[in-house]
Amino acid sequence: MYELNTIVVLKKIHPCGGKEWKIVRVGADVKLQCLTCGKYVNLMRDEVRRMAVPQTKQAETGEGM
Repeated sequence: MYELNTIVVLKKIHPCGGKEWKIVRVGADVKLQCLTCGKYVNLMRDEVRRMAVPQTKQAETGEGM
């Protein structure tokens, strides 16, 4: 369902105040990077599906990661 470099908005706010996350890795779990502070979080696929707001957008692919 989710692809790499997709921006996902989660319902719960990160302690830094950010709500937008970029999908960095997809597998049995999903690795997300906070776009506000840059921290990484691993969540199971069903947790991401449950916590994500339906709107998504593609990130710019010109980054050096």
